[in-house]
Amino acid sequence: MKLLAKEFAYLNANKADAPELWTIQKGDGWRQLGPGLSTFVASTYFDLAGMSQREKTLFFEGAAVQEVLLPSSTAATAGNGAIVVDIMCTSPLTDVEASAYQVSANLAAGATGLAFEQTVYGRVRIFNMNLDTLAGGYYDLQADNQTGSLEPTASDRIYCYRVVTFGPNNANGLHSVWGARYLLQADVKEEAEFQYLMRLKRSYELQQSHDED
Repeated sequence: MKLLAKEFAYLNANKADAPELWTIQKGDGWRQLGPGLSTFVASTYFDLAGMSQREKTLFFEGAAVQEVLLPSSTAATAGNGAIVVDIMCTSPLTDVEASAYQVSANLAAGATGLAFEQTVYGRVRIFNMNLDTLAGGYYDLQADNQTGSLEPTASDRIYCYRVVTFGPNNANGLHSVWGARYLLQADVKEEAEFQYLMRLKRSYELQQSHDED
């Protein structure tokens, strides 16, 4: 059994008046979907090339995201909102595709291009601030939805994406999403040659399908 881990730095974004509404104040590895936009993306990957070269299959036992704190803001105001998306998948995504996960996840008609079986872990959470709790400066969790499959894979990488979108009506000031650690617990096994080749073929077909889209 192997425990794999990857970390994301915290994001500190500032909202101000025009011309650029949103800017990154601090956040190693984070990038904006576009100048002034309120969506931010960070990515990394688990390198499994050594296992694929030995013709091994990765069977997932569990996946999780560890976090330090709830999202927070120095401009604590009722109505502030944030969406946080965590994805671990077997196909690479563009920033636009990763950000689309908050709308359509890995459903067949979704804009991400991801199939359910390609999504090892998928989670979309909605946070906001209300009058009862905003004095602490932290966002409250409103919804938590998971869409991962934990399907075994013969792929040589697991791609990881963390997407944050702040609400369009958020107050001017600093808004933060704290650091996180992605965890995968998996067992590496050698399948029968036919099964392994079929799984490898399916991984390749899904990858090609995603690239064509």
